[in-house]
Amino acid sequence: MKKLGFGLMRLPLLDQNDAGSIDIEETKRMVDTFLEKGFTYFDTAWMYCAFKSEEATKIALVERHPRDSFTLADKLHAGFIETKEDRDRIFNEQLRKTGAEYFDYYLLHDVGTDHYKKYTELDCFTWLKDKKEKGLVKHQWY
Repeated sequence: MKKLGFGLMRLPLLDQNDAGSIDIEETKRMVDTFLEKGFTYFDTAWMYCAFKSEEATKIALVERHPRDSFTLADKLHAGFIETKEDRDRIFNEQLRKTGAEYFDYYLLHDVGTDHYKKYTELDCFTWLKDKKEKGLVKHQWY
């Protein structure tokens, strides 16, 4: 298995002054080339590309390739959650935006001192185990 990941954080743009103006056609070519070379791991996140990366992932990857031909990672960032309800709201929106039925990997992003405290207070570790038990996340990373 080849070990190289395709980060969907800094994608080609149509307007260099607009981080959300993703050049979808170029991104499709990049995704296709990556897969053709035998690589399969893709990584996106809620806030990447001005909150547009997950939608680009859907268009360039998920809608165009069989789900079992790639692995997809997404993540929750403590800076965007204040309540337990926020966890589910964002997670469900990420599933919708990516078009993925599940995430192969779901990360609690940036587990530093402050974020660890928030993840603990909002019971994110147990919450993530529940997502795994329901088949919405295949693996978990902290």
